[in-house]
Amino acid sequence: MNTRLKSFMKTFILLIMLLFPLSAWAYVGPGAGVGTITVVLGVIASVFLAIVGIFWYPLKRFIKKLKGSGNNQDNAGK
Repeated sequence: MNTRLKSFMKTFILLIMLLFPLSAWAYVGPGAGVGTITVVLGVIASVFLAIVGIFWYPLKRFIKKLKGSGNNQDNAGK
């Protein structure tokens, strides 16, 4: 068997195992659900804050610079 066929077979078997899992018959308590919700909210918040940090603060600085440059020209004639 060549390596490409082996890789395909491993991927195929893994896909079949993931698509048709067996029952675990295990109890998942409320703490796991709360933890999952917390992780999802944390990821959403971090993505939102990254967008704010990348786009909003430089834009805010640019607007402040534009407003500040207009005031400096008015004060220069006094």
